[in-house]
Amino acid sequence: MQLAPRETAAVHSVPLPTRPWCLFLDVDGTLLELADSPGGVAVDEALMPLLTRLRDAAGGALALVSGRTIENLDGLLGCTWLPMAGLHGCERRDATGHMHVAPIAVEQLSDVREGLQRMVTRHPGLLLEDKGAGLALHFLKARELEHELRAEVALLAAPLVPRFTILDGHAVIEVKPAAHTKDSAVTSFMEESPFRGRQPIFIGDDVTDYGGFAAVRRFEGGLAIAVGPRVKSEWWLADPRAVRDWLAQLAALPTPGPVNDPGATP
Repeated sequence: MQLAPRETAAVHSVPLPTRPWCLFLDVDGTLLELADSPGGVAVDEALMPLLTRLRDAAGGALALVSGRTIENLDGLLGCTWLPMAGLHGCERRDATGHMHVAPIAVEQLSDVREGLQRMVTRHPGLLLEDKGAGLALHFLKARELEHELRAEVALLAAPLVPRFTILDGHAVIEVKPAAHTKDSAVTSFMEESPFRGRQPIFIGDDVTDYGGFAAVRRFEGGLAIAVGPRVKSEWWLADPRAVRDWLAQLAALPTPGPVNDPGATP
C-alpha cells in the first residue's frame, strides 16, 4: 500500500541523524498498529528483520521502551536479546542482558486491584491488565464511560499518591509507581554502553512517551519523533507504517564513524 502524500512528506521531512546514533522505540501504536486489547496486536514477519538491521546499524544501541512487561514483549516478539524497558521504566534489561527491577511492593496495589476488578465485573466492555507492579484498565470497547472511569480510578488510587501515579493513555488508565518513567529508563540507557555518547532518537505515539521525548532532548542532537494524532513533537510520522518506512531509511545509512563515549576505557 502506498503512503498518502502528507504521510510521505512527513517521512522525508524527519531528519536522519548526523553522527553515531541510538534508538528508543515505543511498541504499541508506534511499531505495531493498536488493537482492541493488548493481546490482539499483530506482529508481522517483517518486524524482527527490521529491528535486527537497526540493532546492527546502531552497534547494538537499540532498546524498546514500553508499557508492557518485558516478559510480555519477549513473548510477543519471540526474542530475548533486545535491550528493553518495561512497565514504563519499572523494569529494564540492559545491553548485557542484566535485569534492573524496581523494588516495588506489589501488595500495595491490592485495594486498587480489587476495585478495578469490581469495575470490570460491572462493565463487560472493560479489560483489566495486571502487570504486577502496575495495573491497566482498558476501555476501548466502553469509550462512553471514560469520564466516569477516570474519576473512579483516581479515587481508588488516591491513597497511594505520591508513591504511585495515574497515567492516561489511549483508551487506557494505568496505575504505576511514580519514581520510574520512560524518561528515567532512557536516561539510564544513555549512561551505559553502547548507548552512551550517541545521538539519541525516541519514537512514540502516546502521552506516556513524552517522558522519552524529554530524555532525548537533554542530549546533543536528540530527536523526539511523535507518531499519529495523540502527541506532538518537533517531528511527526503518521502511523506505524510511516515509522517503519523511516526506520528502513535509518537502517540503510552508511556506517558512522567512532562513537565519542566519555565512559570508554582508554
